[in-house]
Amino acid sequence: MQTQSVKTPTRRTTPVRALTVTAILAAVSTVLMFLSFNVPLMPSFLKFDFSELPALIASFTFGPISGAAVCLIKNLVNLPMSTTGGVGELSNFILGAAFVVPAGIIYRCKKTRGGALVGSLIGAAAMAVISVFSNYYVVYPIYTNFMPMDAIIGMYAAINPHIENLWQALLIFNLPFTFIKGLCSVAITFVIYKKLSPVLKGKR
Repeated sequence: MQTQSVKTPTRRTTPVRALTVTAILAAVSTVLMFLSFNVPLMPSFLKFDFSELPALIASFTFGPISGAAVCLIKNLVNLPMSTTGGVGELSNFILGAAFVVPAGIIYRCKKTRGGALVGSLIGAAAMAVISVFSNYYVVYPIYTNFMPMDAIIGMYAAINPHIENLWQALLIFNLPFTFIKGLCSVAITFVIYKKLSPVLKGKR
């Protein structure tokens, strides 16, 4: 008599759980965005925070759309308290999405530790490069409605007197600052994600 093997059903993440956990991670990201702080040798309007960390975790856990949603929600929540007329939140969303979406896409194609590392490093590099162009062509032109460009350049030049124009400022300050900020989120994610992932997916 031929017997048929019975497959044990696997527990899959439901859409409801994905939405719920994405919302929770967005709330954590919002709090982390409130806890931003200044960094020595950087203009005061360049704030350091770890708010991309939950978005990167969401992107690895549920996909790039979840990560982008975390970036969007945290900035929408922070928008009423904005001190930059929404310009800072716009920049934060653009760069956050540029970070976590490529990371999530690459990890979805190759779900290994190496895939996660490659994806997150490419995401951090993409965020840093895009920061130069998004700031030059979009964010800073809008921000000049609140602060003249000469004053913006002056804040950079106060730290590095050799700064003469916005391109120099963005390449010398914003590019490495944004890349290092991304690397910090990558490092913390690699420390906590393996233990956190089963909890987020409801496997524990």
